[in-house]
Amino acid sequence: MLDVGLVQINNSFSGQNYLPYSVGTLQAYAQAKLEHPEQVSFRLPIYKRILVDDAVAQLAGADAVFFSTYVWNERISLEISRRLRLASPETVIVFGGPQVPDRSEDFLREHRHIDIAAHGEGELIFTALLEALPGRSWDGVAGISYLEGEAFHTAPKPPRLKGLDDVPSPYLDGTFAELMRVNPDERWIVTWETNRGCPFSCTFCDWGSATATKVNRFELERLKQELEWFADNRIEFIFCADANFGLLPRDLDLAQHAADTKARTGYPHALSVQNTKNATERAYQVQTVLAQAGLNKGVAISLQSTSTQTLEAIKRDNISSNSYAELQRRFTRDGVETYSDLILGLPGETYDSFVNGVADLIEGGQHNRIQFNNLSILPNAEMGDPEYQRKYGMEIIETDVVNIHGSLSSAEEVVERQLLVIGTNTLPKEDWARVRAFSWMAALLYFDKVLQIPLTVVARRCEVGYRELLEHFMSPAMGSYPVLNSVRQLFLREAAKIQAGGAEYVQSPEWLNIWWPADEYALIDLCARNRIDAFYEEALQALQAFVEARGAALPEGLLEEAVQVNHLLLKLPGQREDLELSLAWDLPAFYYGVLRGEEPELRDAPTRYRVDRTTKTWDRFEDWCREVIWWGNKKGAYLHGAEPDTSQLAGHF
Repeated sequence: MLDVGLVQINNSFSGQNYLPYSVGTLQAYAQAKLEHPEQVSFRLPIYKRILVDDAVAQLAGADAVFFSTYVWNERISLEISRRLRLASPETVIVFGGPQVPDRSEDFLREHRHIDIAAHGEGELIFTALLEALPGRSWDGVAGISYLEGEAFHTAPKPPRLKGLDDVPSPYLDGTFAELMRVNPDERWIVTWETNRGCPFSCTFCDWGSATATKVNRFELERLKQELEWFADNRIEFIFCADANFGLLPRDLDLAQHAADTKARTGYPHALSVQNTKNATERAYQVQTVLAQAGLNKGVAISLQSTSTQTLEAIKRDNISSNSYAELQRRFTRDGVETYSDLILGLPGETYDSFVNGVADLIEGGQHNRIQFNNLSILPNAEMGDPEYQRKYGMEIIETDVVNIHGSLSSAEEVVERQLLVIGTNTLPKEDWARVRAFSWMAALLYFDKVLQIPLTVVARRCEVGYRELLEHFMSPAMGSYPVLNSVRQLFLREAAKIQAGGAEYVQSPEWLNIWWPADEYALIDLCARNRIDAFYEEALQALQAFVEARGAALPEGLLEEAVQVNHLLLKLPGQREDLELSLAWDLPAFYYGVLRGEEPELRDAPTRYRVDRTTKTWDRFEDWCREVIWWGNKKGAYLHGAEPDTSQLAGHF
């Protein structure tokens, strides 16, 4: 009887933990394919972070332990395996997953306690290793590397599985039944895989490089049964692991089945998918179904860059930018929230190309959210090749991995590390810092909605670009405005901190004890220190100076009213009264028209609006931080709505 341990440590989210799908699939496949499955006993997998010594105690004495590794669990997996070797010298230790380098000789020599590194799709390799385990001879096992004395051995990866129907579902075949039984208080979340493969080969990603181009698929009826299983087990959140959901015609059927399942059972609450790149019509239909069912928090439009030079350098020039623009236009028209992904520090990007790209996205209809992601290096992506890094002059630092909105109180026994790009030959370090600070300022003023209304008015009425407007708030001229300058200095300090090896986010023991993005931290700080009124006073002065410096002109009182309306609509803690706004300009109609992708006229006409600020209130500052700033992130739900009031006009506010 072989005694086998499994380790797949995932991050927790909002008190929920992932079922360990990767190792569960390996176990399910082996039990179906081994000649004598009854001769293998699998221990319950370690699926979340626990004390290293507790993990070692659970694994000690096993004949073999298999670790599934990625950037969020590499270091703790290494530490568990290192101590396991000391406690259990005869245990065979195998490392697999995307974090294991394909060129693994240096990796194995550095970590001598690891017996085998596995590469590529795991099911065949896992089963072959179990069959070879009694004799402990690895000759003939494809897709592995190992040291024998000082000699390094490696074998090519086996062919990818073509018939994914041969891979049992660990959800449907009972693989997770015992794990769920002994952990009755867990609120499980799941990974869902409907196909494998990616037809693209982006250099920053190891998805395409790991699977070449062929997309293989699981059988449709199995996937629908898994959706039913998720509902039966009250799974709230599903993360779809497909690289391009919506690529296949049947994906629309799957999205509709998920929507129907939620309508019938109440589950799942959310289905997160990675949108396909070039299948514009189907992507639109799939995301519309998910949005109408309340299954997504916003549609991801993952451009990564708008620079043609950069897209060529990262091998995304075969992905149509027109497809993204069309999706943005249609979702804006339909009132479906989207968010765009941009990556800072990609090869070929310059300061000008990046900030122009931000402005282009806003002008193209992205008024909800741009997610500005720092570029990290994955070992098996093309960008992980030292020669590629030299070609583009990539400056790289190692820094701690901290999760956005992750807890500070769960002090990690082992802290994960990542490689971040902080400069290239086209974006020197000083320009990277400027881009990083600009991105936070754009997020605060525009996407956190703090000044979105007056910025829109100035851009449209004065015919100036959003780049100029946002750069104004990052200019040295802000030194004349104490509050605005304090925000600018915060962003510059945080950018410098990252370049010095610090964390990507701002730690805040006083506000929910979590890591905040710098823009959200700045907004909380303005409110907590009672500086939000002064912020708006200075913002009005700064915008007036901007308009005057460009020789433009706005009708008297318009800019003041736009700033004040934005201030009054901002969701803040302690608001206990509804508002009646009497305006000289129909600013809400103009603003909402822009959000819908229209070309609205800003009418100089008395209008009246009602603002509901009491149906939902936040008397506790902590509740406001959590529910408005954190949970409102992707939907950009930072402003109260304003409804037309046709009753008799009152005096101006």
